[in-house]
Amino acid sequence: MKEVKAYVRMTIVHKVIDALKRKGYCCMTVLDVSGIGQFVDKRNWKYSMEYIEKMSKMAKIELVCRDDVADEVVKIIQEYACTHQRGDGIIFVSSVDRAVKIRTGEEGEEIVQHK
Repeated sequence: MKEVKAYVRMTIVHKVIDALKRKGYCCMTVLDVSGIGQFVDKRNWKYSMEYIEKMSKMAKIELVCRDDVADEVVKIIQEYACTHQRGDGIIFVSSVDRAVKIRTGEEGEEIVQHK
């Protein structure tokens, strides 16, 4: 199994989510986050007094999928999150060793979403 984490522009996250859903990926977590980095979105930043840094509002999309569809998930996110501008975001793909349903105790790849 793979965990895909993508940090994308807040202004475009709805396009990414819609594209993933259209392709059959319905189960994901979407978080409102702030990013501090080299390529802050100049159109959508604020100044943080806590960190004395410019921060961009970003969305973090997290989903777990089978190994064989991880590349497709990455391609969908990249296609719909790309504006060809600095600060478009980044995608991370990590291995997931174990998944357990809290309610049933069921384990394994079968419990993650399938297309």
